[in-house]
Amino acid sequence: MKGCLVLQRRFAYVGHAVARNLKERYGVSEFCGYVYTRQSEAFLKSQTDISYGALLVDEEIHERYKTEPLDRAYLARLEEEYGLPSLWPYLTVDRVLMSGQLVREYPHDKCRYTHEELLRIIQVHAKAVERMLDEERPDFLFCSVIGSVGSLLLLRICQKRGVKVLFVNTGCIRDRWLLSEDNETFTGVDRLFTQDRARLKHAPARKQAEDFLRAFRERPIPYIKTTTPNQYPTSRRKQFKFLHPKKGWRSFSTWLKEVKTSRTDPSRHDYDYIGPWNYLRDLVKRKARNLIGAADLYDAFDPNEDFAFFPLHYEPEVSLLLQAPYYTDQAHLIKQIAKSLPVQMKLCVKEHPTMVEYRPRRFYQELKKMPNVKLLPPTMTSYDILPHAKLIVTITGTSAWEGTFLKKPVISFGHWFYNSLPFIKYCGEIEMLPKLVKEQLTNFRYDEEALLDFIAAIFEESVEVDLYDVWNHPEDADGQKRAVAAFADLLARKLSLV
Repeated sequence: MKGCLVLQRRFAYVGHAVARNLKERYGVSEFCGYVYTRQSEAFLKSQTDISYGALLVDEEIHERYKTEPLDRAYLARLEEEYGLPSLWPYLTVDRVLMSGQLVREYPHDKCRYTHEELLRIIQVHAKAVERMLDEERPDFLFCSVIGSVGSLLLLRICQKRGVKVLFVNTGCIRDRWLLSEDNETFTGVDRLFTQDRARLKHAPARKQAEDFLRAFRERPIPYIKTTTPNQYPTSRRKQFKFLHPKKGWRSFSTWLKEVKTSRTDPSRHDYDYIGPWNYLRDLVKRKARNLIGAADLYDAFDPNEDFAFFPLHYEPEVSLLLQAPYYTDQAHLIKQIAKSLPVQMKLCVKEHPTMVEYRPRRFYQELKKMPNVKLLPPTMTSYDILPHAKLIVTITGTSAWEGTFLKKPVISFGHWFYNSLPFIKYCGEIEMLPKLVKEQLTNFRYDEEALLDFIAAIFEESVEVDLYDVWNHPEDADGQKRAVAAFADLLARKLSLV
């Protein structure tokens, strides 16, 4: 059996640790891969645990577009065979190509390429992926984040060719991780939920679900430890801590080192290289925005008034670009939600903790053009707001999932796993939103048994591993290997190796 791994940035180290486990514990010794960043490529080529076959390096493939003649017949064939239904989704999922972000900080939003250059970019990536799959013929594709032209092409071509695809997904329960055959749902969870509910009601996982739900209702905690407002610079005081002499000197020294190393960095000419001068430029702009701030735009929270809650998303993020590509303009969407509510109801909007220092003031001013929109202080947590909301509206946010734990009606705009719950409404057409709002407010039918069965299915389909922590310690290869052993066992079960 041969595996193909999508090894994106730090996940290269995690994916390699999983591959080591598969080799040592299950005899899977053949691997090829799609790799991001020269650093990850260097690591994979320097290690001696696994002899990889073909390793496509995203940055190397990208460079080929500059000399690649445009082949319109090839693109027409590609669109006919792998279009969704066109090829545009392969481009729009890539924030570096379409917005120049990552290389530049949000809110930078400018595409560096012409239409023809984008066509050549998708062409060179598709040819490279098809060639590798023809030569390597992998039996399965193992991937985490799909957020670029190359990785989405690899995914769709593998699916079309019948290669088994397994996505790494958080179960949205702390330290629970699972594998899914689809990037929009939890396929294994859905199978259990629709086909095996009678057994689930008496399985050990059902007791885990009951205990989890009871504990959450007593003391809510986020499934990601670091997503609370106190972990991020949500206030002006925190945003300017870098001015402290010791911290400022340390930051400046680090930046000077980056300037020095950038002169010889082999990745300095890559399209996704984050250079020190761009970093400095964006830092100055960001701190200038922070100096002005948006505190005067925040509204007082009144838990006694009727309101719907919309938590702003981190952006640009794969969950928006891949799972809700036509709802990425959050300001526009908030206006549509606001005018779909009953006339006396408010729409309370709260910023994502990680975005407070990045989001420009003009974005919030645009939101407040709607008289029934209230902008809540970012120092509040969702748990301060959720218990009092009459309705939760989100694109793919975790607040929808957590809102169901509190028996709240939810409307979602993205393709995500919790849409499988019968009492969550998905809005695929914006014209239907007012009717969905009315239905959820006047005819909402919460189903505790369905929720418990669904959570039980997640527990049964997942394993316990702190993958976020593993992600952040690439220097400890053996420690990573031990930490992901249970996850590798789960992968082996999905591949019918046990």
